[in-house]
Amino acid sequence: MSAALVEHLFRQESGRLVAALARRLGGAHVGLAEDIVQDALLQALRTWPFRGVPDDPAAWLFRVAHRRALDVARRDATLRRKLALLDAWTDAPRHDPAAAASRDEVADDELALVFACCHPAVPAEAGVALALKTVGGFGVGEIARMFLVPEATVAQRLVRAKRRLREARVPVAVPAGAAELAARRPAVLATCYLLFTEGYAAGEGPALVRPDLCAEAVRLAGLVAAHPATRSPESHALAALLCLQAARLPARADAAGEVVLLADQDRSRWDRALLARGFGHLERAIGGDALTRYHLEARIAALHATAPSVAATDWAQVVDAYDALLEAAPSPVTRVHRAVAVGMAEGPAAALRALDAIDDAAVPARYPWYHVARAHWLRAAGDAAGAREAYARALALTGAEPARVFLAGRMAELAD
Repeated sequence: MSAALVEHLFRQESGRLVAALARRLGGAHVGLAEDIVQDALLQALRTWPFRGVPDDPAAWLFRVAHRRALDVARRDATLRRKLALLDAWTDAPRHDPAAAASRDEVADDELALVFACCHPAVPAEAGVALALKTVGGFGVGEIARMFLVPEATVAQRLVRAKRRLREARVPVAVPAGAAELAARRPAVLATCYLLFTEGYAAGEGPALVRPDLCAEAVRLAGLVAAHPATRSPESHALAALLCLQAARLPARADAAGEVVLLADQDRSRWDRALLARGFGHLERAIGGDALTRYHLEARIAALHATAPSVAATDWAQVVDAYDALLEAAPSPVTRVHRAVAVGMAEGPAAALRALDAIDDAAVPARYPWYHVARAHWLRAAGDAAGAREAYARALALTGAEPARVFLAGRMAELAD
């Protein structure tokens, strides 16, 4: 049984199964839904190496999880009233996202679970963390890297979120009221954003990018942007950003799966259909009474998408957009990205000054791309020793194998 198959099942099918189960058992039993699906995955790991992988692994997991859920419900008095819902759950939870979007509906188990996790009774960061764990299949360590916080902090947030859902008896359903939908929209959009971010630059594992996570984030963001109660300039701005970024995925790695930097990418390989969809969302993002972080990040992505090359990019405009982004949504990660843009516009010395001005200790401690940026500009400034040291610090914080190969290669070049 291949590691790729296990990864796919854990990342994709587990999220679907947890969402479908949680929707039927209720928000108070999200943890139970996770346990049932985990049991199904463990049974697969125990039996498939000896009996062979089933023709339809996802359907096999569904049947095992279904039987386990029925057994638990029959034994538990508080869950017996859920038996009818579980009995009716007879087909694997698969949906047609395009059809759902065309009907302006979001009757989708995974999106319903994201909306439940983002209930006002749950602190926003805790709700987003729980949505990433249950729907995205992320571990505590991965979520901690996304938020640049210790793993213990994320673990506490997850416990708090489940407790709040249980106490508030939150149903796993897309809210019917427009006001309630709109109130949860910011946290739902944040979940889609972080889901895409991890897929676009995986924090660990054998692949640089994880297209399944990116596709799921694009799909969920598109559903939110399409629904009449949650569509807004902000929703369209996020959908635009994700489409424009996802369009670059085919060129981000070479045939061997190794990193291809933006300057070296073959832009003819960028997905034209996704670019067109992104610019369509960007047009619909115009208007409203607020210029959100998603508008500004989509603007930056559009500047890259319309430039024929890195050299021809209007870096002054990119820096201006980052300045506006820092005013709208201050973030140490954004400051790192801005420093890179400053270097492209003004040279290595300006980039290094901008990086040195970042005073958040969590950035050098947990964000490898801060050290990658320093290494790049130190190398450009002629400081090979400093660049090697920075690459070494980045390597120590990097779990994704292609990124580790890239960083080790850069260090070897400097050693030569």
